[in-house]
Amino acid sequence: MLPVLRAVAYWLGWVLSTIGYSLIFPLLFFLPYRTRYPILMSWARFNIWWLGVTCGVRYRVLGRDNIPRDQSAIVMSNHQSTWETMLLPQLFPPLTWVLKRELLRIPLFGWGLQLIRPIAIDRKAGRLAVDQVKQQGRERLDEGIWIIVFPEGTRVKPGVSVRYKLGGAVLATFAGCPVVPVAHNAGASWPRHAFVKRPGTITVSIGKPIWPDGRTPEALMEQVQSWIEQEQTRLVFEPA
Repeated sequence: MLPVLRAVAYWLGWVLSTIGYSLIFPLLFFLPYRTRYPILMSWARFNIWWLGVTCGVRYRVLGRDNIPRDQSAIVMSNHQSTWETMLLPQLFPPLTWVLKRELLRIPLFGWGLQLIRPIAIDRKAGRLAVDQVKQQGRERLDEGIWIIVFPEGTRVKPGVSVRYKLGGAVLATFAGCPVVPVAHNAGASWPRHAFVKRPGTITVSIGKPIWPDGRTPEALMEQVQSWIEQEQTRLVFEPA
């Protein structure tokens, strides 16, 4: 019963914080991106901290020194839970997302997403969606805004391998920017659709930048997927 009560406490804090931040969203639209971004990220920082307080979920980060400091880049990570969507923006310079446009229609949460200038695509649009990612993605990168892509396309259970989608690699080769690969085991604590969180320490590993170097998107994505999947096998979730 205690894990359920702890989960209830966490979600109550999540809901109240989301409602609270939604009250200031209209004001943030009038602020420059670089000014409103840290305000928005304080919501994610609070909820990661609150998860630790209520549910005992901690984390550690390996490879921070692999993050480029003089070059915008594309972050590609495996996707197992909601947790990494809140944690990863705290590890990298100001960034935005490639995401499905349906997420922008979610009350409160979608409004906040709009404030970080996402690349919201219609996944059924085919070639048009790819062109949108290329053009808008390069614009963001040229402005010094990083981009996060989950190439699996959806949350995947730990230990399951799926074919990575090429959109992020197409953008990297088009813009000539590096990919920073990230592997983690958040799904061991916060599985997809799970209400109760398993206490313990999640490990996040940041790899060295991978440059396109004239390769095709397929070849680049193959290297990225290989690194992420191999690194995942090394990561150990430490139960509390």
